[in-house]
Amino acid sequence: MYRSSNIVARIFNRQICTPPPGTSVHYARCFYENLVPSYTIYEVECPDHLFRKFTDDGQYLISFSRNYQELIVYRPRWLSFSCKDEDCDKHDLPSRAKRFDSFFTQLYCVPLASCNELICKDFFLYLESQQFGLFATSTPAQVPDAPAVGGAVHGVPSIEKITFHLLRLEDGEILDKKVFCNDFVNLTHNTGVFLYEDLLAIVSLRYQTIHVLQIRDAGNLVDVRAIGEFCREDDQLFLNSNAQLQFPGNHIENHMHQGQTNPENSFLSGIKQRLLSFIFQGLWNEERDETLRIQGLRKKFYFHFQDYVDLIIWKVQFLDRHHLLIKFGSVDGGVSRNADHHPAFVAVYNMDTTEIISFYQNSADELYLLFEQFCDHFHATSRNLIYMNFISSHSNNIHAREQLRSIKDKASNPSQFVKKMLASLPFSCQSQSPSPYFDQSLFRFDDKLISATDRHRQSTDHPIKFILRRRPYSLKFKIKPGPEAGSMDGRAKKISSFLFHPILPLALSVQQTMFLQPSVNIHFRR
Repeated sequence: MYRSSNIVARIFNRQICTPPPGTSVHYARCFYENLVPSYTIYEVECPDHLFRKFTDDGQYLISFSRNYQELIVYRPRWLSFSCKDEDCDKHDLPSRAKRFDSFFTQLYCVPLASCNELICKDFFLYLESQQFGLFATSTPAQVPDAPAVGGAVHGVPSIEKITFHLLRLEDGEILDKKVFCNDFVNLTHNTGVFLYEDLLAIVSLRYQTIHVLQIRDAGNLVDVRAIGEFCREDDQLFLNSNAQLQFPGNHIENHMHQGQTNPENSFLSGIKQRLLSFIFQGLWNEERDETLRIQGLRKKFYFHFQDYVDLIIWKVQFLDRHHLLIKFGSVDGGVSRNADHHPAFVAVYNMDTTEIISFYQNSADELYLLFEQFCDHFHATSRNLIYMNFISSHSNNIHAREQLRSIKDKASNPSQFVKKMLASLPFSCQSQSPSPYFDQSLFRFDDKLISATDRHRQSTDHPIKFILRRRPYSLKFKIKPGPEAGSMDGRAKKISSFLFHPILPLALSVQQTMFLQPSVNIHFRR
C-alpha cells in the first residue's frame, strides 16, 4: 500500500510503481482516503420528495413524490461556480450553489401508480447492464383475514393488486408490467423479490409460489418457471391427465385454479414433498441398524411431521443461476415485522433437478460456520459488477471479522447469537451500498449509527465520525444529519437515512420527524 498519505505523493507513486497482480483496485480505492465529503450544506433547498437511493452505478438518483404517485429521476452532477479571488476555499459558497439543482438535474417525472394504487417506497431494484429499474405499486388496503381460497394459505393477508413496473431509466419509458391479484408479496426492503443478473424471483406468500422470470434485453418480463405447487413444467399436465382417477377415501379432484390445486386435495405441494423427502432420507441414512433407524424416524421425523408440513416459504434468494436459498418458517413469522423470534429453516434448492440439496435450522452451528467463512457467497451479485465485490463482510475484511468475533465472545448465549446472525439469511437484494466510505479497510465508523445496509436509523445530534484505519488514524470527515445547530425539540423522535453515491465523494442525509418537513443535507468534497 501507499506509504505516504499525501495525495500528490500517491499519484507520483502510482506512475512509477505497479501494484501486485489482483490488487490494482485496492490500490485505487486508497485514494478515497484523500477524497472525502468533508463539506456540508445544511437544510438545502430541495423539492419535497422522498429520496430512495442512488443506483449502484451512480448514474441516477431515484425519488418518489410525497403522494406516492410519481417517480422522479435525477442525474447527479458536480457543483461548479465562479470566484473572483485566487483562494476560493476561504469564501462561503454563493447562495445559488447551495441549491439542490446545483448538484442534481431532473431527467423526468413519470406517473407510475394508478388512482387506486400507491408506489411502494421501500422497493426498487436496478439492472445495471440495461439500465432498467424495477418498481412496485399496490392498493393500500390489506385484508388480514382473507378467506383461504384457490390454494391460498390461511393467515396470510391479501392485497387486491400488486403491479411490478419495468422502466428504462434513461428516458422513463415503461417497458412491461407484471400484475398479482389478491396476493401478498413482501416488498419492504426488497424482501420478497430477488434479482440476479437477468433472473427475477418473486415470492407469493399467499399462494406459496416462487415465480422465476427473465428480464429480456428488449425490456420484457418473461415467465420462466413457477416453483411451489409444482416443481417441473409437466407436473400439472401429469396430474391433469390423471384427473379421472379417484382414490378411495381421498376424493381427489384435480381442479386447477391459477396453478393451484383444489383445497380439498390431499396432495402436498411439490416443494413440500421435496423437502419432506430430503429430511426423511437424511434421517434414514443416519443409522444402519434397522431398530435404531425406526426409532430415529419416529422421534425426529414422524413426531415433527405436522410441523414440517405447516412450514411456509418466507424468503428466497439466488445463490447462482441454478440454485435458490429458501427460508421456511411458520405462518405467523412470515407475516410478522419481526420474524427473528420465530423458528426458521433454510434450504438450498436446485431448480434444474428440483431437489433439495441441504436443509438447516437457523440455529445450526454448521450453517453458521459456512456463513462466517463464506459470507460473500451468500451475497449473490452479477459477475460484471466488479465494485460490488468490495462491500465489506467478515469473510473478506479482517476488521469486520474481528468485530464479529468480539461480539461472539461477549455473547452470553451462543445459541441465541448464532440464531441472531443467521436471521439475515437469505440476504435482501441490493440492500447494501457499494460506497468506498463504508469499506472497513479504509475507514472506521460507528455501525450502530451508519452502515452500508440500506435502513433508517435513530438520529443523533452528534456528527458521525469517519476515521482512517491506517496511520495517522486521523479524523477524515463527519456526517451530521439534521440542522447544523441541532434539533430545537429534543423530545421529538428523529429518524435518519443516508444516501451515498457509489463513486463520487457525495452523500445525502435526510432527517425526518413525525410532524416537521424532512431536513436534507448535502455532503461533498469542495
